[in-house]
Amino acid sequence: MPSRREVGYMEARQLVGAIADRLEEQGKSAAVAVVDAHGELVAFLRTDGCPLPSIKIAIQKAFTAARERSDSRALGDKAREEDFPLTNFGELGYVGWGGGVPIVIDGLVIGAVGVSGLPEADDMELARWAAASFAEAADRLGV
Repeated sequence: MPSRREVGYMEARQLVGAIADRLEEQGKSAAVAVVDAHGELVAFLRTDGCPLPSIKIAIQKAFTAARERSDSRALGDKAREEDFPLTNFGELGYVGWGGGVPIVIDGLVIGAVGVSGLPEADDMELARWAAASFAEAADRLGV
């Protein structure tokens, strides 16, 4: 039977913690979601002062990135350029805003991180940093 590496709870919790530390250092608030390769929620954080709509948006950004195996913004850009609605994918939870980034290990998407509540460029930067940090740590540990 085939086995597949996916983001586990402890890894997701550590990743959320690292993002929380970074947000605190910068005096910012946001919602952060970490999902598995199927886009299902593994860990979540909402810091004090985070806008309430950002809760669902962070989860949807991560979901989109995991399911489509690309940045949520890239999917949104493509939809805008080619003038097709994201609902054409048959999934109402897809979003095209930046801030959803897949976590890639050895060329395989094992999960994704979604950040919402900051300006879009900041959501994207933080999500990319988190995904890259996760991949670097996994590479160092040989996991």
